[in-house]
Amino acid sequence: MLVLTRKSGESIRIGDDIIIRIVEVKGNQVRLGIEAPRQFRVYREELYEKISRENRLSAMAGVDAFGKLKEVFRKP
Repeated sequence: MLVLTRKSGESIRIGDDIIIRIVEVKGNQVRLGIEAPRQFRVYREELYEKISRENRLSAMAGVDAFGKLKEVFRKP
């Protein structure tokens, strides 16, 4: 892991397309501004974990649900 020290108003560049700017430092919180192309999804870690967990659960349930739907729409 790369650890950098930055002051408010300073930024970090990742590749050619992503800029992370320190917007404000207040107490033990840091506000970040992130500039990235639309094809990059940017999530807070806790939200990303929740999305991943829900995706895994729905993928596991999908097989059972598909079988039930198959029975419902079975041709007589």
